[in-house]
Amino acid sequence: MEEYYYELTINTKSSQDLFLELLEQLTQGAVEIEENRLISRSEENLEDVEFGILEFAKALGIKCETTLVKKRNEDWIKKYQESVKAIEVGKFFVRPSWVEEKDGKIDIIINPALSFGSGHHETTNSCLEAISKYIKSEDEVVDVGCGSGILSIAAAKLGAKVDICDTDEVCIDSSKSNFVLNNTKYNNAWVGSASKSNKEYDFVIANIVADVLVMIAKELKKCLKDGATLVLSGILDKHLNRVLKKFEDLEKIEVIQKNDWVTLVLKKGV
Repeated sequence: MEEYYYELTINTKSSQDLFLELLEQLTQGAVEIEENRLISRSEENLEDVEFGILEFAKALGIKCETTLVKKRNEDWIKKYQESVKAIEVGKFFVRPSWVEEKDGKIDIIINPALSFGSGHHETTNSCLEAISKYIKSEDEVVDVGCGSGILSIAAAKLGAKVDICDTDEVCIDSSKSNFVLNNTKYNNAWVGSASKSNKEYDFVIANIVADVLVMIAKELKKCLKDGATLVLSGILDKHLNRVLKKFEDLEKIEVIQKNDWVTLVLKKGV
């Protein structure tokens, strides 16, 4: 990769298609298209291309302004990868695929994506702590609002049999892909909430937001076997009492707080 590259910007309010066609012929490369603006980038000096564009505009009698800038080239992929850190939580080591696994820890690979959990947010982090501490091998688990699938993958890696659900189909697809990436299996998956399951579980995880937890409290409790554990997360501490009141018929086992975020570990009596 060269140390520098050149960026040519063409501003024109008319005949953009003509300028685009000419630019593609002159550069043999991809062109970024914006309203009234075309941008071409190359590691070769684009001075001759700029001259050709201006002469073309002059011949057509079209007003056209160009800017040619020399910029330092950077390996953006490498910079991005260096910015994404692995994280150790309880028994788990959560990492992107380009980071090596850690000896003595249960390996979870989650490549970061927009809006999906990668273990760094306080709520996901606290849930991983609870899973690490309370889930037993062969437990039947449902992850309600599974997102990236990180929590259900963690449960599965502890030997649990997991179901996943989310109201967003994109999250279900992401979770399924991450299960494959981690060479791990889930039992059932569906688009929707816990109400679509008639099953009772040993362990229920719901990392959503306080308002939704209050709204679906009845269906979450319906999923619990006698003696089952319920982990609720995504709760800002200012909403904690409202959530606790809705689940006051369950035993409070632990409250995990990280900054303004709270995770509750509750238990249904036998």
